[in-house]
Amino acid sequence: MPRALWKGSITFGLVNIPIELHTAVRDHRPHFRMLHAKDKSPVRFERVCIRDGHPVAWEDLVKGYEYEKGHFVVVTKEDFRAAAVEKTRTVDILDFVKAEEIDDRFFETPYYLVPTKGGERAYALLRAAIRESGRIGIAKFILRDTQHLAAVEVIQNAIVLTVMRFADELVDASQFDFPADTATRKAELDMAKALVNGLASEWDPSKYTDEYRENLVRVIKAKLKGKKPDLEVEEEPRQADVVDLMERLRRSLAQSGKTPKPRAAKAKSKKRTRHAA
Repeated sequence: MPRALWKGSITFGLVNIPIELHTAVRDHRPHFRMLHAKDKSPVRFERVCIRDGHPVAWEDLVKGYEYEKGHFVVVTKEDFRAAAVEKTRTVDILDFVKAEEIDDRFFETPYYLVPTKGGERAYALLRAAIRESGRIGIAKFILRDTQHLAAVEVIQNAIVLTVMRFADELVDASQFDFPADTATRKAELDMAKALVNGLASEWDPSKYTDEYRENLVRVIKAKLKGKKPDLEVEEEPRQADVVDLMERLRRSLAQSGKTPKPRAAKAKSKKRTRHAA
């Protein structure tokens, strides 16, 4: 089993379950280093003082907060310690809320919570309780000296902890100007709905791939062999000389091979949930 990022316990009420935190996602994209073009040697970036232009040693660095342009206040290790909340190794579930009530913008990075020896039975019990309730646990925990908000939910057989953003981290949409529903014409809406229905499909994440990453890997492998990469070059789509929205929709439908379907009876829509219990 992969090495755990964090070990501790998950608590709700008086129940304490020993767990390990493991990453639930991985980055497959190639990573690059900056090289000297002349001899292909890696370049080391130095910490240089802007004022005198001299390199600065690690032991001479301090952290500063820029409260005004060019003006800083130094924050010391003692300051960070004073501000820190009690450093525990627990995921403390505070509430259980309905999944559909949580805005997807709150969710960030997922992790697997894996039970350690002796915690399997309590883990299975919590998993069943969350699954049956249809709710998501809202918790707080500390990772790398920082307190995080988190969602605790069941996905298949795993209890998954997803780091969440706090409410003040979301940008208020009211500062932007969005068009009103009255800007929509019925004929255009019917055509747009026909296009949406024509592209309707079952969710299959395996069908969506990172073509840019795949092409980069092909380029790298070809260069290692001293060959030219064999890539399919797509032609740049030309901007259609169409200004009429209805005509654009008709062309989109024709391109997708779909034709507008008769209008069905209006059904009530349900808010999408982001997980499968």
